[in-house]
Amino acid sequence: MTDLGALSGLRALVVGLGREGTALAVFLAEHGVTVIATDQQPAQEITAAVTSLQEAGVALILGEHPVSLLDEADILFVSPGVPLEIPILQAARARKIPLSTESRLFCHLCPASIVAVTGSSGKTTTTTLVGKMMEADGRKTWVGGNIGQPLISVIDQIEPGDAVVMELSSFQLTYFHARLNKGVEVSALSGLLDNWSPLIGAILNITPNHLDRHPSMKHYVQAKRAIVDYQGPEGRAIMGLDNDLSRTIGHQLGSRTRWFSLEVLTPGGAGLIKDEVMLLDLDGASHHVMGRQEIKLRGEHNLSNILAACLIAREAGVSLEAMRQAVTGFTGVAHRLQLIREVNGVSYYNDSISTTPERMMAALRSFDEPIVLLAGGRDKHLPWGDAAHLMMKKTQHIILFGEATEIIARAVDKARQRAKKIVPALHRCVNLEEAVHLAAQVARPGNVVLLSPGCASFDAFRDFAERGERFGEYVQRL
Repeated sequence: MTDLGALSGLRALVVGLGREGTALAVFLAEHGVTVIATDQQPAQEITAAVTSLQEAGVALILGEHPVSLLDEADILFVSPGVPLEIPILQAARARKIPLSTESRLFCHLCPASIVAVTGSSGKTTTTTLVGKMMEADGRKTWVGGNIGQPLISVIDQIEPGDAVVMELSSFQLTYFHARLNKGVEVSALSGLLDNWSPLIGAILNITPNHLDRHPSMKHYVQAKRAIVDYQGPEGRAIMGLDNDLSRTIGHQLGSRTRWFSLEVLTPGGAGLIKDEVMLLDLDGASHHVMGRQEIKLRGEHNLSNILAACLIAREAGVSLEAMRQAVTGFTGVAHRLQLIREVNGVSYYNDSISTTPERMMAALRSFDEPIVLLAGGRDKHLPWGDAAHLMMKKTQHIILFGEATEIIARAVDKARQRAKKIVPALHRCVNLEEAVHLAAQVARPGNVVLLSPGCASFDAFRDFAERGERFGEYVQRL
């Protein structure tokens, strides 16, 4: 059983009972830590979590986050979906009570070497691919973090020689900066509260995202940087050369940086040369991995993800054959340009992971066929001008739904005025189900109906996965 060290004698408060918070509370309780868990939702809204927590002996305070809980807490573990600005967390910081999270604790305790991936887009596909490459190379591999199961729940099974691949979001990485706990007495918990980066860390790209949660773009970028900022000289930073912000950060990191790019192949990097995926050693020796025609994933953005995955895997010692085997057999991750079915000659694609205009644009560029676009949800305070301009070129119909309908509609109207075009036609629907039925009416054989919302899902769904699942159900009923 994992030794928790200084944590064993402390009282822990877990704030937020999503997947990570629930798994962590159970783990801590099973390892002898006194745990109280709190969530703003009432018990009837999180029945599965309540059952597992009660069975583990975790004390529960539900329906509120009373600040009085801090009187019995030595450390807080915060679910990444919980904003730092809520009163209980602000009060904890004022009292100098340390804050951490499940992913940070896992990295502190994990006996195996960790590879970690972040970025504004592409991180789930890249992380999944790296995991499959390591598995194809014969390694016992654990994949998690911002995807899949919370890794803390399996840490007792992980051996020092295993491979661990993590996707980390900006919300998680915020807790990897020691400055979050500035002024906190850290003597007993120094390992957990210190700055930390993995031996191999990747920033695929950085574009505006989550500005509804981060105070500024600068704050968002700083959170992402934790994945590479604290590596030692032996560390490797895998960076996207084609993105302005990741390129700037990579140049600041010096010799630790290894580049991937669709446009150029640099020494020590990965590139696409004459439709061939190539790796280049620092000494100039080149290695062919696979041809573009062997790749099943759609879109230039996925080619970039594949280059990143190959470069990460190379730095982790994975064979070229394992890389090729993993990529050529990979058809994608659910909710990411996922073909649901064809009906009357129309192909229906689920890209519910598209929660920003930037992600929507990548999806639109992945098709040559005429597109009926389904977009909307909860706006994240991001600019829509470029996405609306691309809609003029790539879509025949735009069907909007959810809270952001009028925000997107205004951007589309401006783009149509500049382009002096009536097409694409603009439609408004109350919800996603109505949007799917309207799409089926206006689409013609040879068209693609594309759910690529460009917005968060929280106005109507638990998360993007539930939104994608509902889309799939509506399409299956057509």
